[in-house]
Amino acid sequence: MNIDPDIQNVGRGSCTLVGAGPGDPELLTIKAVKAIQSATLLLVDDLVHDDIVALAAPSTRVVHVGKRGGCKSTPQSFIEKLMIAAVRRGEVVVRLKGGDPFIFGRGGEEVEHLQSAGIAVGVVNGITSGLAALTSLGVPLTHREHAQGVIFVTGHVGSGTASTDWEALATTAHSARLTLVIYMGVAHAHHIQDGLLGGLPADTPVAAIQNATLRAQRHAVCTLANLQRTIEHDEIASPSVIVVGDVLRGLAAAQIPIPAARRSA
Repeated sequence: MNIDPDIQNVGRGSCTLVGAGPGDPELLTIKAVKAIQSATLLLVDDLVHDDIVALAAPSTRVVHVGKRGGCKSTPQSFIEKLMIAAVRRGEVVVRLKGGDPFIFGRGGEEVEHLQSAGIAVGVVNGITSGLAALTSLGVPLTHREHAQGVIFVTGHVGSGTASTDWEALATTAHSARLTLVIYMGVAHAHHIQDGLLGGLPADTPVAAIQNATLRAQRHAVCTLANLQRTIEHDEIASPSVIVVGDVLRGLAAAQIPIPAARRSA
């Protein structure tokens, strides 16, 4: 495969944030493959499949800079300093992130930091796990009869940041007919469940999908009222995505008794 000349900037330094997708190497975009192949320095997040890292040239220096909830992580400030120093040395830096760099991947922070240092940054999108996880079950995120839109939200809020108002979010999702896609929510499932029950019916269908698109993928389908209990019973762990909404009614009907959707006027 030929290298895109807009990506290969050997000799003058460059930085590109690349989305590695949800896990399955075959879901990479062509542009992502080209960027990885062009890198002289590859900074790899946790959860990126080894086969994706293996696409790099033999001469590429690979540095793993894990960023995973609940585990020891490389400080964000260190990663940003590493990128800046490498670009200034003339390296072609590729920051390889699971999913999409701009969906809960701290890509926005990195772009701002690099630009403040006078460094232009390219971004290559990747398929986000919130889409791939539900697609793997044959279920859409939107549907003319069930969901007019989607809300992507994180279930993990950093220190010093206001917590999510789950009740208000649920009320909006119910009235506007929206699907909720919750990233990094398994560890806080009890709190999320309690909040969502303030604005959504207890029989709203929910799916929790772990290791989406990989051979180790597993999932559980339940009602909102049973979310925490199901996660514990089925031992659903991170990395997982929780999807809440009526788009799941067809799938859920085959597994649990859920009445027809009830919507307030």
